[in-house]
Amino acid sequence: MFTPATPLLIAASEGGEGGFHTPSIADFFPPAIFFEGTPFQIDRIWIIRVVVTIALLTVFVIAARRARVVPGRFQAGVEFILDFVRVQIAEEILGKAHARRFLPMLTTIFCSILAFNLAGAIPGLNLAGTARIGIPLVLAVWVFVTYWAVGIRQHGLGGYLKSNLFPSGVPWPIYIILTPIELLQLLIIRPASLMVRLVANMIAGHIMLVLCFAATQFFLLEASGAMKPLGVLTLGAGIFMTLFEVLVSFLQAYIFALLAAVYISMSIEDQH
Repeated sequence: MFTPATPLLIAASEGGEGGFHTPSIADFFPPAIFFEGTPFQIDRIWIIRVVVTIALLTVFVIAARRARVVPGRFQAGVEFILDFVRVQIAEEILGKAHARRFLPMLTTIFCSILAFNLAGAIPGLNLAGTARIGIPLVLAVWVFVTYWAVGIRQHGLGGYLKSNLFPSGVPWPIYIILTPIELLQLLIIRPASLMVRLVANMIAGHIMLVLCFAATQFFLLEASGAMKPLGVLTLGAGIFMTLFEVLVSFLQAYIFALLAAVYISMSIEDQH
């Protein structure tokens, strides 16, 4: 059976070592498969991202080509996700007046993050495409550029900076402390919080999954007889963590898209 612990056990057997092998940060930087040492180096997580991207595009292409007035289960499932983003994120935060304008962006962010996150719970992949900083960084920069562009277009550069760095109703001496903090928030804290939250949760989820399943294989296959029953407990914990990781995958996609909508909404508003 291929579990999240299988790559660890294969590596251990090739190295001639036995025993329990704990997960580490090295899991997220697997050895190169092609073009090692070049800017085009391809490793396991790169392949996972490509596979997930192809699968996601395939789902939406099939849904679009087979669209019917009375949807079947597959089409209904896809439409449920699209309606969720439209109603619960775009319209809820931005209002119907602005939701349509940013809906493609928010839908792309939500669906992409969800698909890459779920890869961590799929046998054979077992590693979220968002567990390394690249994709979260690209999406965070996209959000950063969007809310700056929207704010500048709405208020002009001077008006946008004034409304954010010098909020009305604040005594002027407070600006000495408040303005640098607000500037850091605009430039660093908002995009950094988006990507760090996503990456940290996916790293933690992967480590917990590998820990549970690696312990299960150790207790069942290598441990002495008295310790083998512990494998049942760790297997149960692994199944629970898998289900929990699926929940976290949805939650992190929702939070990322929701905060993106919030930041854009703050740039559109006249008062902050």
